[in-house]
Order: sequence, then structure tokens, then C-alpha cells
Amino acid sequence: MEPAADGTEIILDTETRKLVSGDLAWHYRILPARVSGDTLHLYADASRSGQALQEELEIVLGRKVKLLAHDSELIGKALALYYIKGTSTQEAGGAVKIDIGQKDFVSELIQEARLLKSSDIHLEIYEEKCRIRLRVDGKLAERITLNKRDYPALVNKIKIMAGMDISERRLPQDGRIFFNRNGLKFDIRVSVLPTLYGEKIVLRILGNNAMEIDLRQLGLSAIDFERYHQSIRKPNGIVLISGPTGSGKTTTLYATLKLLNKESDNILTVEDPIEYTLDGINQVQVKEDIGFTFPRALRTFLRQDPDIIMVGEIRDAETATLAIRAALTGHLVLSTIHTNSAWGTISRLIDMGIPSFLLANTLNATLAQRLVRVLCPHCKEKASVNDHVFPAGFTKKHTVTEHYVAKGCKECFFTGFRGRKAIYEIIPVDNQVSDFILENAKAVGDYFRSLGIKTLQEGALDVLRSGETSLEEIYPLLLNENY
Repeated sequence: MEPAADGTEIILDTETRKLVSGDLAWHYRILPARVSGDTLHLYADASRSGQALQEELEIVLGRKVKLLAHDSELIGKALALYYIKGTSTQEAGGAVKIDIGQKDFVSELIQEARLLKSSDIHLEIYEEKCRIRLRVDGKLAERITLNKRDYPALVNKIKIMAGMDISERRLPQDGRIFFNRNGLKFDIRVSVLPTLYGEKIVLRILGNNAMEIDLRQLGLSAIDFERYHQSIRKPNGIVLISGPTGSGKTTTLYATLKLLNKESDNILTVEDPIEYTLDGINQVQVKEDIGFTFPRALRTFLRQDPDIIMVGEIRDAETATLAIRAALTGHLVLSTIHTNSAWGTISRLIDMGIPSFLLANTLNATLAQRLVRVLCPHCKEKASVNDHVFPAGFTKKHTVTEHYVAKGCKECFFTGFRGRKAIYEIIPVDNQVSDFILENAKAVGDYFRSLGIKTLQEGALDVLRSGETSLEEIYPLLLNENY
């Protein structure tokens, strides 16, 4: 056995992790280091390593082994980071413990992603390798590497499951998988994109049951919740939620629908895709390939005696016009739009050709949101603040005297974060705001501040000062002040 290492952290790539299974790594507290000739070098917990362990591992692994004694704490950290516990279908690095050619590989991969609360599965091919990455808490992490010779068969298997044409490799394709196994039922949206070396596939995991979503638990402050609640309790008008892709807009929409869902109301939704299911609500999927678009669905909705209409996204002027018309004719309309701020939503709609007087008369509230990762409470560390860590031109440096940084521990798999939190900016539309809309006003900051309306930037700073997130997470929101 070689002497103990110098205390440096252990870094393993995906290929090295495959040398030892996750079960063996945890059982013996070992990690693969390298292969030299016919000898497998393993990092071993210095408090447990010895000749007896080496001999046992040689029998179990069926090859010559050499142990490298390493610090016990660092061994534990690497095990938690590279060999995630909690599933019996794991191999090294959390990869699925199956042959890629076997029948259930894709199903096992999907279940693995679901277990880790992943939103997307990425299958990618490059010149020398193929890999599978999972998006967890908004960040992609590599989970499996594949041989290039196995990749085409995997692509075809997914295409068949999604009802795609396996002979078409030159054009993008979209499909859908309904997953029903081991008590798990949900939809998966599949997108195939031809790239330089082959086809890239992204599987978006959908169909989560919205019954578990609670609007009160999404991160709204008491005053923001009351303002938003008042806007959605009106019998007619339009409520718009803005933010980039992946900011949680759909989750907020469905939490709202769950709150509004009553036997006495007819609720219709048109979406692309349907990301949540909720009993008591009539959900419609857009099918653009046959001409069933958002505008066409909205026209039909108005003949279906609706009380509340949810439009998954306002993408164009026609959809915006029909949504406003529905709000004018006595319906409550909920929708999303891609803008940077709550007030920016109003400017965007005016740019789409919606007359300002119609907006002023129909808009109940506009809301903007972002998602930031929450620091792990078990390992976050307090740090001092230096001016150079803020963006150039940021004027509120003096309001932050200390902050917390991510460290990483076994509780968070050494990522430093556990879960995400939404930051909101809500503008309720009263008579004064209606006048601002009619005037297409730009200088609205003073009025909003008098009402105590916080911008996304101010909300982000509050979360930073409370120690819930890191400066790195909110940095993009510090680059520009909204008003």
C-alpha cells in the first residue's frame, strides 16, 4: 500500500468512475484512481485500508489491486459527489447499472432522471465520444459516457418510443413518450436535432401532478401574495407572468389554477406542451403540424362558455390580441410572455400592436420571476464582501456587508445547493398605473417605490442578505436596474 496522499481533493472523470461500481465504492470506501498495466490503483480510506482489504478487493474485482491511502473526509466527499446513493440501479458516478443494448436502458435512464428530480435529459454525440447529461436545479451534469458504436441504436430506440421516423436523420423532429412503469406515469417531450457528428436528443420530463403545488409556498412575500391574489380574484381581465425559459412561469400558472379551480367555474387551458395535469381543468395541446395553433384554440375557447382561460404563452400579436379580446368580453385570462421585467411586459405588448387603452382597461397585474438555487443550510459559509465582486456600475454595493458562499457537503452531494427559490416582481394595475400605460410612461420607478413594489434586483438582494443564496446566483440580476 502506498503512503497517504497529500490531502488534495479527488477528481474523477466519467470514464474513471466506471472502473468501480457505486455499491462497491460505498461498501469499501474506495475510489478508482488509475489503471497501470494490469493493476487497478484505488484511493482507500486511510482509517480502513490495509493488506486484508487489498486482498479482499482483488478477489471481489478479479484483478490486481494497489491501494492509495487517502484522507477519510475527502474520501467521503468524493463518494457523495461521484456515487450518488439512493437507487439500486446505479453504477459508478450514478450511471445506470445496465448494458446500453438491453431492452430497458431508456426506461432505467428516465427513472434515474426522475429520481434525481431532473427536468431534462441530454444525449449528445461528438467526434470522439458520446455522453448523457441531466439538468438538475437548472444546471447540467454529465452522468454517463457511451461508445460511439452504441449511440445510433440508442437514438433509434428513443425515436421509436416517441413515434418518430427513424429513417429521417437530416431534419429536426419532435415527439412524445408517455412513460408508465413502476407506478410512475408522466409525459416526456422529445426533440431530435441533427448536429455535425450525429443526432442530439433532449428529453423534457413533463406531466407532474399540479395537486402538489401550493401558490403560498412558491416564495411570494405576504404583501406580494395579497396583491397577486387580488388580481386573480377579479372575474375578468388578464394576468401576465414574464421571465426567461426555465424561470418557473408554468409552475406559478398552475399553482394559480389550482387555487382558482372550483366546480362552479369552467377552466380551459391551451399549452405547448402540457407540463402539469390537474383534475377539473380542461387541458388542450397545441398541434401546429395540423394547424391547431394558440389563436385557433382561443377562438374555439370563446364558444366553450369559459370562465377562466390559460394560454401557455403569448408568442405573437395574433395570440396577444385574442387574449386581450377574451379579457374584454368578461373572462379571466392567465398567460406568460418572455420579457425581462414586469413593466417590460407592457412595453412588449404595445410593440406587438396592442393599443395602450386596451391594456389599461384589461390588465389586472403583471408579474416577473426568476429562479435561483438555494444554498445548502448544512455547509454554506459566511464571507466578507469586496467591491470588485459586483458588476461594474452597480450602485447598491453598500447594502451588502456580508454574504454566504457554497461549500459542499454530503447532504447536497457537494454541489453547495439544495433546491431552488423563486424571486418575484409584481405590479398590480390600479388607476395610476393605468394612466402610466395610457401615456406609455418610462419614469415609473418613484411611484412603484412609493407603493413598496420591489424590483427583481431588490428581491435578489434580499435573498442574498438573508443567506439563502449566493452572489454568483443573483449576479445576472445585478447587471441592470429595472426602472
